[in-house]
Amino acid sequence: MEHITTPKIENVRMIDRYNSKNPTVGVLYLTATHLIFVDPEANRETWVLYMHIAGVEKLPLSTTGSPLLIRCKTFLSITFVIPRERECHDVYTTLMKLYQPVNIKNLYCFQYTSHAKELPKTVGWDYFKLETEFKRMRAPNDQWSLCMLNKNYELCDTYPQQLYVPAEASTAMLLGSSRFRSKGRLPALTYLHSNKASICRCSQPLSGFSARCLEDEQMLEAIRKTNPNCGFMYVVDTRPRINAMANRAAGKGYENEANYENIKFQFLGIENIHTMRTSLQKVIECCEQKAPTMNSFLSALESSGWLKHIRSILDTSSFIANAVDKGISAVVHCSDGWDRTAQVCSLAALMLDPYYRTIKGYQALIEKDWLAFGHKFSDRCGHIQNDPKEVSPVFTQLLDCTWQLMQQRNDAFEFNERFLLILHDHVMSCQYGTFVGNCEKDRLDLRLSEKTFSLWGFMSNHLNEYINPLYRPEMDETIRPNLAPQCIKFWRGMYSRFESGIHPREPLEDMLIASKDHSTSLDDHVQLLTKRINSFKNMISKSAKRLQGSKYADNRSIEVNDNRYNYDKRLSELSSADDDHPLKTSNFSFSNLSSTECNENNGDTNKVTEEVNSVAVEWKPLRSVSNCPSCSVPFDQITRKQNHCWRCGGVYCSRCIDKSLALAGHDSGNVVPVCKNCYRVSTQVSPS
Repeated sequence: MEHITTPKIENVRMIDRYNSKNPTVGVLYLTATHLIFVDPEANRETWVLYMHIAGVEKLPLSTTGSPLLIRCKTFLSITFVIPRERECHDVYTTLMKLYQPVNIKNLYCFQYTSHAKELPKTVGWDYFKLETEFKRMRAPNDQWSLCMLNKNYELCDTYPQQLYVPAEASTAMLLGSSRFRSKGRLPALTYLHSNKASICRCSQPLSGFSARCLEDEQMLEAIRKTNPNCGFMYVVDTRPRINAMANRAAGKGYENEANYENIKFQFLGIENIHTMRTSLQKVIECCEQKAPTMNSFLSALESSGWLKHIRSILDTSSFIANAVDKGISAVVHCSDGWDRTAQVCSLAALMLDPYYRTIKGYQALIEKDWLAFGHKFSDRCGHIQNDPKEVSPVFTQLLDCTWQLMQQRNDAFEFNERFLLILHDHVMSCQYGTFVGNCEKDRLDLRLSEKTFSLWGFMSNHLNEYINPLYRPEMDETIRPNLAPQCIKFWRGMYSRFESGIHPREPLEDMLIASKDHSTSLDDHVQLLTKRINSFKNMISKSAKRLQGSKYADNRSIEVNDNRYNYDKRLSELSSADDDHPLKTSNFSFSNLSSTECNENNGDTNKVTEEVNSVAVEWKPLRSVSNCPSCSVPFDQITRKQNHCWRCGGVYCSRCIDKSLALAGHDSGNVVPVCKNCYRVSTQVSPS
């Protein structure tokens, strides 16, 4: 807070580039963690987390004030026109100090406290264990063993403590190979397929023009022998060949094919982090065109090269996946083995293993190939002030490639687009400590599991928001993507997500989930009502039989053959029947009949009227609700899910529908989501 000199500014204009002639006028607030713009007329708030800001730019003065352009890592671009230039300068200097701290311990995650009582700091940190994941892949075994030489990070400080290496690899081989590889990142197992073919990852060798290492050659041969079903294996260099050759001048390079036996080398052309950073910047400029035409947008997108890069990553991953599926092992590296290598190893495993296409499995994949094996999240995402040339959208490309696969095989993924967007935004936000630091050792040194919350713990409380309604678990085969140019799409849900005018009125997946939930609720309600009706019918039948048996037996001998007389007599008998007759019960209900006659329910039950009123027969359409009726927060069609209350049928945001209870009108007794007001009414809890 000491950096904030002007915490509140009035009469600020927020400009929408699609509606620049009618800017929104409101109040701008600077808090300890967020920039907040409040529009009092529309009762809307726009929150910008400081850690999401990618850059701040002061634009030339205009007649209405001093414009301030803020670009975010979430691809939100927003312009505030501040009346006084001095106030604009104060906001600018404040944001420059707050959005990118100097010290990593000043990140948001170290100050963040959860308001939800059900989310302790410990939740989520123990969801993933590396040894458990490798045990799922049936390692260690006769071919692969667990190596503990890196227990204190002495072998390689950017690798995990536990490494899985060939069982026949000696300590000398491991040490020699580590010394011969850039940053000490020796070949280690990352994925083991059911056919014994494997994917190992490492960094480039320090071979220069002529250097060689006998231990490294023996190491690769030991990896090849772990797969007895094939006499050779691939060494995949993800870089373009010219880039690998250029690295030779710096004493690095690639393996000399003459020195390695039974190896087939493949160079695949994924560009470096600098090319990717420039490409994404061009995509942002493409999306920020004020009046884009079809030609200008497509030309700008083509010149960015972004879709070409996405395709090259998928192409390399597909090559590795196809090789492993055919029973051929692969060793993969790029330069240092923590960017392109992480991308293609994880995507190849995603194509091969249906487990990684589940929510839990995808999180395990990120933990293994990105967090444990040392992707430099803090450097690549620009969490703190550092060399700007280290920033690159490597993880964003992983999510984009995953989305491309989902577009082609939507039924093969348990999670939806919102799951990927939440992941992307929280990698950038530093609200949770999961992605802070550059490697496993950094996170242990910072004691993140003790001092910060886990993103996985937060997401576990919102799993219903990430479910893909089209998912079919039985689709467990290998995914083979179609990489034809026309099949690679621009992900508008990521890069243009804040341009609400170009999106459908509501996401199709949300419509499907709402329809499914509504049908489930109605089916459950119908089952209960059917039981109540059957109970009523049985009660009437039993009472009628008792009545007929007792009355007709006594009066059979004096029956008079007179229709009028008999009718009046039966009417009189019904009127004076016993008190247990169902039509004579003053506080009659289906529930009471069910309880006393059919023994279906024990104890007191709700009356039928209460049961009927406890379930919403009609749900409000999603398209008719733009703001949460409880807290007035505007709905974002992409990241902020609309939720139905199963009791009243209203549409609310996640914050206002965080309660669950069993409705009296449901036969199953399952707990279902309800809004705060319905929860209070149903449980008779007074407002706090």
